[in-house]
Amino acid sequence: MRKIQAAHLPGLDLQAVPWQTLTFGAGVQRVDVSVPKLAPEQLQTLARHVRTQGGAQIRALSVSQIIAAIDRAIARLLDAQDPYRRELDRLLPLITGFDAEMVRLGLNAYLKTFRAPQLQRFVAEDFANPKLLDEFQPRAKGGMARAFGPELLVHVWAGNVPGLPLWSLVCGLLVKAPAVGKVASAEPLFAALFARLLAEVEPRLAHALAVVWFKGGDTASERALYAEADTVLAYGGNETLAALRQQLPVTTRFLPHGHKLSVGLVSAAALDAQHLPAVARAAALDVVRYEQQGCYSPHTYYVARGGRVSPREFAQALAGELSALQHKFARRALSLEEAASVAGWRQGQEFKGQDGAVELIGDAGASWAVAYAEAAGPLLPCALNRTVQVQAVAALDEALPLLAAQRDLLQTVGIAASPEELHALAEGLGRAGATRICALGQMTAPEAGWHHDGRFSLLDLVRMVELEQSAEDAAEPYARYRD
Repeated sequence: MRKIQAAHLPGLDLQAVPWQTLTFGAGVQRVDVSVPKLAPEQLQTLARHVRTQGGAQIRALSVSQIIAAIDRAIARLLDAQDPYRRELDRLLPLITGFDAEMVRLGLNAYLKTFRAPQLQRFVAEDFANPKLLDEFQPRAKGGMARAFGPELLVHVWAGNVPGLPLWSLVCGLLVKAPAVGKVASAEPLFAALFARLLAEVEPRLAHALAVVWFKGGDTASERALYAEADTVLAYGGNETLAALRQQLPVTTRFLPHGHKLSVGLVSAAALDAQHLPAVARAAALDVVRYEQQGCYSPHTYYVARGGRVSPREFAQALAGELSALQHKFARRALSLEEAASVAGWRQGQEFKGQDGAVELIGDAGASWAVAYAEAAGPLLPCALNRTVQVQAVAALDEALPLLAAQRDLLQTVGIAASPEELHALAEGLGRAGATRICALGQMTAPEAGWHHDGRFSLLDLVRMVELEQSAEDAAEPYARYRD
């Protein structure tokens, strides 16, 4: 199989760039991906080129023009016959190990959130007047204001979920920030392919975005790149983010997105023979999609007693749906470390089962496992890769203290409940630390413009400049038209 280059390096002489090969799969499934092995001096040159030439390019465009360019690129990626999309469909399953159909459907759903109407909502969510990103605008209190994006935004992406870089990448473009993105070794392809496609559909953005790679812990490369940035937006484990923070100059804005936990809540109102199949299938889909690798994937379902279907019967139905989905979306092959983690988790649940505290559903050879408990316990992470806990509660508000104990890590709550329960629970979930409440089955598909980890996707990136009324008033005596 031919080698694939995963990079976008505007302004650099590609003949002078050394490359390193990352290999994925084996045999006929093998993919060799070439990533740039830039020297610190080359990284510095690239960053400065993007900041100056790329910055001039992107600032010359209006936000509407940028949205139109992104929309054209997304339309290409939503076309199953487009060469870029065919490349993604062919290579991403081989690189990530995820089921090809899961990747295809997941990309379709994800990419739709970046079409022009959704991007316009994205901007409107953070800016009552989006023209603040283009020029000074009047303020209701008097004077004027303008929002400026970073002079150079550096993205540090994780590789756990295909397409993840697109979220922050688009955010940077919308605030007119020239950017350099560092891809992860686990998935180096998507960001580089999108950068090349964007440059193709809108040449005026060709130098506004670069995509690079270097090994984590390469201190010299990190310092060379981060020293040129005024804002760094990073995804990763908490330890990795803490180490990255230490590399940054004190004046650099740091926007980290670290490890999170998400859960599902199932009300007694959703537990009857009519609703059970759909609720269990929705819950299973949230577990199966991308093997729980995302921060929005569920680790535990708290299920209320009192319905016509018991929490234990829900756990059994969930297990049945996980078994059925294995035939449609086969679980990816686990690494030795992942397999050991799943085995260790199963052993821990089996140990708890010796005194009847936990019932482990799913034999050792299954590609999934459900641990059911009659008594609710603390919210703890599972082993991912289709391992999930179901715990019974008398009522859903009984779970709130358990969620609040993980306030710093809590993110998405998927819920199946009546309207009255939903609105009554929302306040408590917010106080417990949740930043997103959605329907079961939608946990892995955030809406366009969602406030990731409770923060503003665009506002956190910009610097507001206010032209006060006093300055306008003081300028009047010097006007050519004065008496």
